[in-house]
Amino acid sequence: MKQPTIANKKVTRYILQRFGIHMSKRLGQNFLIDANIVQGIVDAANVQENDRVLEIGPGIGTLTQALAETGAEVTCVELDKRLPEVLAHTLDAYDNVRVIQGDILKVNIPEIMGDKPFKVVANLPYYITTPIIMALLEKHLPITDIVVMVQKEVAERMAAQPGGKTYGALSVAVQYYTVPEIALYVPPRSFMPPPEVDSVVVNCKVRQTPAVELIDEKMFFRVVKAAFGQRRKTLNNALKSMGVDKNIIADVLDKAGIEATRRGETLTMEEFGAIANILVQMAKQEA
Repeated sequence: MKQPTIANKKVTRYILQRFGIHMSKRLGQNFLIDANIVQGIVDAANVQENDRVLEIGPGIGTLTQALAETGAEVTCVELDKRLPEVLAHTLDAYDNVRVIQGDILKVNIPEIMGDKPFKVVANLPYYITTPIIMALLEKHLPITDIVVMVQKEVAERMAAQPGGKTYGALSVAVQYYTVPEIALYVPPRSFMPPPEVDSVVVNCKVRQTPAVELIDEKMFFRVVKAAFGQRRKTLNNALKSMGVDKNIIADVLDKAGIEATRRGETLTMEEFGAIANILVQMAKQEA
């Protein structure tokens, strides 16, 4: 017997009333009620039978249901302590779904997912999108794809190229680890209640090796952070804010072939990498 589709206004409203669930603004809860969008997310992630999927914030199981229907092995991590009970009912027909109550920023992901490759598929709470994405990437987990719904402006920043106003530290970080691509635009009417912002599904295909070869990732991200800390700062002043001596700055930028008057928003990832690697090499020579 086919299960009722949760991605439906009437079904969603029934589930919320049945369990006395009131949407939490604090947790950024907006429930998807558009079955076409839900299927679009699953298609963007190309979820197949026997794939291993980590879903963050399953809510009442709207996207989870569509993921489970593919035959994938789905593990959900839900922060809201009220919802595992709801999920036990809405997903009781699926034996390929496991629900874990906890904070995705605190749970031990290798422990729950093991060391085999998996995909991350999620409708992320917008207030904590960037910390979640960066936490997943920085842990160097065996993730093949991260397909997430985010605020439109965030998606545009993730995919931005050098020279534009939306290009920044998030662009560099995401593109260092992945190849991001906007897969789907989602109008506010696809949610209950409708959010005040437009949403986008972005597919980040995780690179097998990072975009540039680095001696020290921490130094790379220090340089990137400094370069975008105040967008109007020249690269010369940005490196000064890191505590780098002005004579060393001149030497570093000369070796990297980069003008000191350029701003961070004009630099490619390769140029950031060159600066970071030269800084590390020079520090080793002085030691």
